[in-house]
Order: sequence, then C-alpha cells, then structure tokens
Amino acid sequence: MESRRGPLKSAVPSNVVSPVRRCSRTACGRPAVATLTYVYADSTAVLGPLATYAEPHCYDLCAEHSERLTAPRGWEVVRLAADPGAVQPSGDDLEALANAVREAARPQERAAGGPETAGPREADPMEVARRGHLRVLRSPDS
Repeated sequence: MESRRGPLKSAVPSNVVSPVRRCSRTACGRPAVATLTYVYADSTAVLGPLATYAEPHCYDLCAEHSERLTAPRGWEVVRLAADPGAVQPSGDDLEALANAVREAARPQERAAGGPETAGPREADPMEVARRGHLRVLRSPDS
C-alpha cells in the first residue's frame, strides 16, 4: 500500500540477525562478554568468560551487567577470570591443524580387505596400523 509519503513502513523495525551475541538482560542490546550459570544444588552463581555456544540454561551478560551482578541472599558468586592466552590458538594448536589438513589431503591407500585391515602407508614409517581415524604408531626407540 502506498501513502502520499512513500511506501508504508512497518511499525516494528526489523533488525538483521547479528552474529554477535547480545546481553540477556531485558532492554540491553550491548554485546555479551561473560556467561552466567546457576548451580542450584550448590546455591552458586558462576560468572565466567563468554561460552563458546549459547546454551538455553545460561545467560550472556555485557560488561556492565556482569560487573554489577549480585546473587540472591545465601548464594555465592564465583567469578572466573578469563585466561587471555586461552583465547588465541597456540603454536601447537596451529601445527596440529596444519598436520590434520595435510593428512586429509593425502590419497588414501586401502588394502583389498577394507579400511579396517589396511596396512601402514609407506609415507609414514612410524605408522604401524590404522583403524578409521585412529593410528597406531611405532615407538621411536624401536
């Protein structure tokens, strides 16, 4: 429907879905920086770094709301500090990822009996046997 001013606009603004998780507090649209979890059996509220995945029983909080957090009377608040080194991948993580990509890119040589009976590949003299994605490696001493 057209009006004299132009196309009719929706009364409720539509927001584009954002990949940034927002604070769970009502009317707060700030980005979440921490995750709050209640442990009812221990009467404890645990506030830690932002969880990897949004869970239905956890609450994401912005910096302001996480600083002002209080728990009900008789409850304890446990604040877990974020480990800045844990956020960035380590050199070992990156090397393991590169090795996994190289492994996946290699052509698979299979014996006639199927993947469970495949023998070691010639490219890796340390590999003794393979079953699915698991490998048995020869000891470096032998």
